[in-house]
Amino acid sequence: MAFNPAETRRIIALFSPYRSRLFTVAGIIVIASLISLSSPFLIREIIDVAIPQKRPVLLSILAVSMLAAITVTESLQVWQAWISTTMGQRVINDLRVSVYSHLQSLSLRFFIKTHAGEVQSRIANDIGGVQSFVTNTAAATVSCITTLLATTVAMFALDWRLACISLALLPVVAFASISVGRVRRQITQKRQEKMASLTSHVEESLSVDGVILGRTMGQSAALVEKFSRHSAELTDLDIRSAVTGRWRIAQLSILMTSLSVFLYWGAGLGAAYDNSSLSIGTLVAFVTLQNSLLGPTMSLAQLGVQLQSSMALFTRIFEYLDQDPEIKEKPTAISVPRAKINGSIGLHDVDFHYSADSEPALQGISLDIPAGSRIAIAGETGSGKSTVVQLLARLYDPTRGRITLDTKDLRDLTFETLSDAVAVVSQDPYLIHASIAENLRIAKHDAESWELVEACRAAHIHARISELPDGYDTTVGEQGHQFSGGEKQRLAIARALLRDAPVLIFDEATSALDSKTEHDIQQSLDRVSEGRTVITIAHRLSTIRNADRIAVLHRGRLTEFGTHDELLVSGGKYTELWMLMQRAELNAS
Repeated sequence: MAFNPAETRRIIALFSPYRSRLFTVAGIIVIASLISLSSPFLIREIIDVAIPQKRPVLLSILAVSMLAAITVTESLQVWQAWISTTMGQRVINDLRVSVYSHLQSLSLRFFIKTHAGEVQSRIANDIGGVQSFVTNTAAATVSCITTLLATTVAMFALDWRLACISLALLPVVAFASISVGRVRRQITQKRQEKMASLTSHVEESLSVDGVILGRTMGQSAALVEKFSRHSAELTDLDIRSAVTGRWRIAQLSILMTSLSVFLYWGAGLGAAYDNSSLSIGTLVAFVTLQNSLLGPTMSLAQLGVQLQSSMALFTRIFEYLDQDPEIKEKPTAISVPRAKINGSIGLHDVDFHYSADSEPALQGISLDIPAGSRIAIAGETGSGKSTVVQLLARLYDPTRGRITLDTKDLRDLTFETLSDAVAVVSQDPYLIHASIAENLRIAKHDAESWELVEACRAAHIHARISELPDGYDTTVGEQGHQFSGGEKQRLAIARALLRDAPVLIFDEATSALDSKTEHDIQQSLDRVSEGRTVITIAHRLSTIRNADRIAVLHRGRLTEFGTHDELLVSGGKYTELWMLMQRAELNAS
């Protein structure tokens, strides 16, 4: 798998905000490399001049110079490591935030099709996997290349014949690095895919709902077996990744190390047959340089392998960054203060398909909802009721037609304006693993304690919270599993009321409540929703009979619209649904 120039440019672009630090690191590396090369030349002078000529002053100067070179080099390397690490961690932070931010902009359709564990794996495992590359590999590569170049120049300065012998193996090392890297990149790609599958399995099976499902369906042993299989496959890929190319790299290391032996042997033969042979000091200096060439050469081979592996991770990361957001905010989008939003809603000949080849979920829906009115939407399961809610919240855009808020197309408004204008309470509300107060403050982060209490009183949940030892500081548990379905719905209603939005949408928001509690909450909602536009969806038609108007959907079409009494008289679909409900309640009693 060859390098992708476009990907390489994108990786380089990650460092562009830190150009000054990059140049500083490069400068430090060059200076440190040049200083470190002085040691072999100092050694040559000690052996060839200071010791044979018995010059203690020169010997002392040369020895102190060697100590100074070592001290300065090590100090520069510490400084360079600090800058590189700081820069690398900030690049990783930028990348992590960029991916998370981009995911937040993607449509609901993307998350419906993608495992939550897969998303978590991309953020945690893939970005975590390139951390070492970003932090260390780039600087190490520059350091190795600089050392190789400087060492090569120094070796030719000492003896060009020996330099040619030493450098003859470099192409072999480069070829080995590239071939091993290609294999390692393929393994890394498979490993991250398997890691994502394992993360998804853990996220699904060890959630509260997953544990309940597994135990009640007798699937615990099967889930363990599936996890064991995934883990074994991941272990095999880890082993293959770790050992791939190690023997080839080891052979090259042996060959490079043995080269110094051949240098001594060749120099010895030269001394025996050629009086113009190298001096001992030059030979020792050259072997020192040759040994210093070994480290960077082998490091570059390893770095090449690591680079190929990291490229596989970057490919997966860029796949998410290249996902095009389906729902976009126009550059010219209008921002409207909440106080100036009246709350009138209009659906104008709206069609919607969940995918290009699917049946239409909505067809030709036109509906005017005046500001401050109470509108209900009724219909059988699959008639399109929840689809209308998703369109009103702009989780999707209509396939055809438009939806307006105060006569303005939702697509012409900023996301902030829409989230300020519309609050939705769903049938299965989502609560984060935090305290009750934190869950409520999602709607209004600076809400005072009395505001939380007032909203919870209106939702008839305050009394239940007061019974808890920690009150509003009680942790709700994962997905709110410490509370019943009805209690979670009431908390969600309180959160929506705290939002203080001009438009309130209740999508089966009281389906888990008993009739009395639902009646009490409905009375409270009638009081607090004065002046607001309220859109209610409910299978239990008794909860919507007092709505100003009821819209009846059937197979994605608006078939009836009127008051409860008008619809009963018409004898249409609503009458059929009402009679079925009455019969069910009679049988239940």
